[in-house]
Amino acid sequence: MITHIALFLILITSCPIFPQSIEVCKSCDFNSIKTAIANANAFDTILIKKDTYKEHNIKIEKPLTLIGKDYPIIDGELKGEIITISSDSVTVNGLSIINVGTSYTEDYAAVRVKRSKHFTLKNLILENLFFGIYLEKSNYGKIYNNKIIGHAVEEYNSGNGIQLWYSNNIEIEYNHIQHVRDGIYLEFANNCLIKNNVSTENLRYGLHFMFSNNDIYQNNTFKNNGAGVAVMFSKNIKMYNNLFKENWGTASYGMLLKEINDAEIIGNTFMENTIGINIEGSNRILYKHNNFSNNGWAIKVRGACYTNQFLENNFLYNSFDIAYNSKVNDNIFNRNYWSNYTGYDLNKDGVGDVPYRPVKLFSYIVNRTPETIILLRSLFIDVIDFSEKVSPVFTPDNLLDNNPITKKIQW
Repeated sequence: MITHIALFLILITSCPIFPQSIEVCKSCDFNSIKTAIANANAFDTILIKKDTYKEHNIKIEKPLTLIGKDYPIIDGELKGEIITISSDSVTVNGLSIINVGTSYTEDYAAVRVKRSKHFTLKNLILENLFFGIYLEKSNYGKIYNNKIIGHAVEEYNSGNGIQLWYSNNIEIEYNHIQHVRDGIYLEFANNCLIKNNVSTENLRYGLHFMFSNNDIYQNNTFKNNGAGVAVMFSKNIKMYNNLFKENWGTASYGMLLKEINDAEIIGNTFMENTIGINIEGSNRILYKHNNFSNNGWAIKVRGACYTNQFLENNFLYNSFDIAYNSKVNDNIFNRNYWSNYTGYDLNKDGVGDVPYRPVKLFSYIVNRTPETIILLRSLFIDVIDFSEKVSPVFTPDNLLDNNPITKKIQW
């Protein structure tokens, strides 16, 4: 008999505990999220029913799934950080989180993930925040279908919508971010996918990343930000089919490239920006199948750029197509469509018989003396641009598209 009892006890203690579901509501056994987490076992599911829970500094230190029913509100009452995750295999789904504390010494977030992996943050509504989602040395996570709305007024006292710091292999998809400092910010974040996000009306950048390699940015919209996207000190970046629109300002642009190497920028649309792409110190980049439409400058090349290729792009009705302040080096412009091209195509092969010079003298003048922009539509400007076209003196005489396409390129 004793042997049977001993065997039974061994079986009980050796069998895994099956995950349980715990409910949180005002009339449930657990009426606070913190208490439910404290009493949950690893891999349990905590179901949070619709209500308002005034809690902050909620710590998740074991594998759990938190699911909100009908978007319960967690109100941090501006007291600090609201949810901090420091365990692998955590999912937070379907919560409304509001009133994150503001600090000048700590980056309080609605949701922070620290030194964790295999996490999912999805279907969250984050409002009245300092930082929205902050990843810190965390890997293999997914940030999906969240709405992040800040109230940023000045850069010094506002945070970012989604921030990654030393975090790799992260998927950021279908998020809507606005009214924060930077919509999405990456620093030392490699092998990430940023896809189908909308980042608008942010103080500084829709997307800002530094020292982050082998990332893909695809099908995102960056509209009406202080500046669209800043890409700095990174390599092997792929930017496909994004929209950069209405990023206007004296120091604004659709995209800034600084010290970027070995990248692909393909299929993007740059529309109604002060500058479509502002480029400095960036090498071995392929620009292909992009549309530059109704920008102040389509492209400004600041210098120290080598072995770049601009192939089969559409330059449509920009005030200036190209500004170029340095030597052409070995950069190539070929088979682009230029709406300002006035050459001819006698053999009707779709390629102009006369090379196109995209850098105008007036663009050179405006770069040196910005006040002259008021003369943009005057007859005088047409005359000096024509004279420079006939006999280049100030503009690069070897910056040519030798095979300009005569009709807008479709792909």
